[in-house]
Amino acid sequence: MNTFFRTTALALCSTFVLVAASLPAGAAEATPDRVTFDGQIRNNSLALSPDEATAVVSYSERPDVIVYDLATGAVRGVLRGYVTPRNIVFALDGKSFYVSDSSLGTVTRLDTATLKLLATASTLAAGPGAFGTALSKDGSALYVNNQASSTVTRLDTASGQAKAVITGFAQPRQGVRLSPDGSKLYVTNFLGDKVTIVDTQTDKIEGEITGFNKIRAISVTADGKTLFAANSGSNDIAVVDITARRVTGTVPVGRDPYGAALTPDGRFVYSGNLADNTVSVIDVATLKVVATIAGFKQPRQAIVFTRDGRTAYVLNEDLSISKVERVGQRIVATVAAPQALAAY
Repeated sequence: MNTFFRTTALALCSTFVLVAASLPAGAAEATPDRVTFDGQIRNNSLALSPDEATAVVSYSERPDVIVYDLATGAVRGVLRGYVTPRNIVFALDGKSFYVSDSSLGTVTRLDTATLKLLATASTLAAGPGAFGTALSKDGSALYVNNQASSTVTRLDTASGQAKAVITGFAQPRQGVRLSPDGSKLYVTNFLGDKVTIVDTQTDKIEGEITGFNKIRAISVTADGKTLFAANSGSNDIAVVDITARRVTGTVPVGRDPYGAALTPDGRFVYSGNLADNTVSVIDVATLKVVATIAGFKQPRQAIVFTRDGRTAYVLNEDLSISKVERVGQRIVATVAAPQALAAY
């Protein structure tokens, strides 16, 4: 890890702790003018803790990260000190979570209970452009897309050190997923509209899949045979045969789809349609849209499900969360921050 990145990480760590510790849960603070590294690129993120009690959300247009108590709908805390937060992922035990920031070039690790930086490996330097993240099956490695350098870094979660820097990508951004067995890493490339396949044992690229149109979110079925990808350029979800490494079909959805989230049972794909303010529900067996849910505010790729599959949480542009009852395919509640926090 070079001196510049290490110095940046230490400076962020100091700044973040002071700001976050000074704000009680739910406190509002004026947002200063931001200087972003890649502020023209927009995405959102929603992570659900393993016990399904906590949701952490972000939108890259605003420099704060909100933590919700899902049982009460209350704001547990507002984490300041970010510039363009990009992706959030929980550790396997749920005791901590990671937040990437492409302008700061770091990934911070915070304690779920206290919402403070952990004492060990709390700020991981990944370089300006740090975007999508994926945690390995055993939690020992965090893969970080870097759209500026067109690399993927494998970080050791215990030490915070980079163990491998994989090259050969073309602006990898939000989309990064591991195969169910953890042997393959699927990385979307904004340039070239392709998915790159990485062997996680060797940290080497072993192939690619092309034929997308402004690719956004991706998901992989439990058997590792099929990949779904949102094509925001053609308003559809691509269906990919992973073994053949080719797109075998598309399913038309709403306008400007970003999401392609598989339900826990693998039977449905949910697509967040940004321009329509809707979510399309695709039956995997028939590859047809069986429901269109309205009432969202610019939904993107941030769609997650409870383990039992009964509930979907969809993040809105204002960082409120729409709770969707999947049986009725309707919004039944909205978890929202106070208006003072929603303004930016």
